[in-house]
Amino acid sequence: MERVISKLEEWIVAIVLSIMSTIAFVNILSRGFASYSFSFTEEVTVNLFVMLTFVGTAIGVREHAHLGFTLLYDIANVAFKRVISVLVGMMMLLLFGVLLYFGIQMVQFQMDMGQKTPSLGWPQWWFSLAMPLGALLCIYRTIQATIKELRGQDEKGEQLS
Repeated sequence: MERVISKLEEWIVAIVLSIMSTIAFVNILSRGFASYSFSFTEEVTVNLFVMLTFVGTAIGVREHAHLGFTLLYDIANVAFKRVISVLVGMMMLLLFGVLLYFGIQMVQFQMDMGQKTPSLGWPQWWFSLAMPLGALLCIYRTIQATIKELRGQDEKGEQLS
């Protein structure tokens, strides 16, 4: 299951980034050669960027690629490292939990109101689903990373990464 979710995250990022790049490139060519701009490209690109951000964040949590200030962590003993790891994991879960909650609220509101995207007239909630689904992925990865970190401290008395 872990490998399937990892591959899914990587494919989503690759596909979304490819679509965004292609759309932007075509729009640049159309403006340069035909003096015509496709109005929908900005709408699609901005909404896909939200998806890219959330899925990329989940990958960053999985790979321990997020920025961090580790001075206190590096000089702490194993017990304090465990406290820091749990505290950071809980704060991350709180953040992504809030984003999940409000993302669900936003999607429900957009569905109830029948809100459409301005240029294409597509249901806005299609794009807005990126927020709660991305937050859910981030919650999963945060739990996974915190457990991995705590197990690494148990096994070596040190942090894994």
